[in-house]
Amino acid sequence: MRVHHERTSPPFLHVLPLVLVLTACTVPSAPSTLRDLRWIDLSHDFASDTVYWPTAPGFELTVDFKGMNEKGYWYESNTFRSSEHGGTHLDAPAHFAKGRWTTDQIPLDRLIAPAVVVDVRSQCEQDRDYEVRVDDLAAFEEHHGPIAAGTIVLLQTGYGRYWPDRARYMGTAERGLEASLALHFPGLGPAAAKWLVAHDVAAVGIDTPSIDHGPSRMFYSHRELYEANVPAFENVANLDQVPAVGAVVMALPMKIRGGSGGPLRIVAGVRN
Repeated sequence: MRVHHERTSPPFLHVLPLVLVLTACTVPSAPSTLRDLRWIDLSHDFASDTVYWPTAPGFELTVDFKGMNEKGYWYESNTFRSSEHGGTHLDAPAHFAKGRWTTDQIPLDRLIAPAVVVDVRSQCEQDRDYEVRVDDLAAFEEHHGPIAAGTIVLLQTGYGRYWPDRARYMGTAERGLEASLALHFPGLGPAAAKWLVAHDVAAVGIDTPSIDHGPSRMFYSHRELYEANVPAFENVANLDQVPAVGAVVMALPMKIRGGSGGPLRIVAGVRN
């Protein structure tokens, strides 16, 4: 799915139809222009307290220069260091599936699309290691209608409210290999992952550190999705502000050639 447009006056943001994101949308009241939308930031910022996998180094920002320079004007420049997989980020299919899309190869219609939010907060309140089930997806469809092909499916566990408290968010504040064996948070169950693949969704996102739940050792849901070239977004923020249906999501990662993932700026557009 591609869109072609020309920059004209007035600015294109005032008039550009949302053809690229609304073609597959089943919601009849979907907005017709970008100006009809209110944008919600679904990304956590990157800083020293950003949550990374226990075996990965955290985010580092080094100030190269900040101040008045010898020419008499203000100048700032920094250097950052980061794993591909930390904070709000993209998992490219190549992360767990040989020969599948790397970060730079993922088509834009997998990253910019209509979205639904599947709310499983009550289930996750009862079970910290909850895995989203096919029954949860079927219940969503019963209340809101079919999840159309090409949809971005966002899973709301409620764990975003714990960010960036590592102990509450991940189950442990420790780092290292041993800590990675002590993780406890909800995720997507393998059967539900297979269901989403069969429904040809564009991508899957979640407000926890991983698509698979914390205790996973084999990462079956990662493997199920990525073998089918379905990318994932992890550590998504503010899903409580996005309606169950009717939103448009733009999830654009740093375009790392040959990457297995990357830092992600993801936003949702909803009708004003």
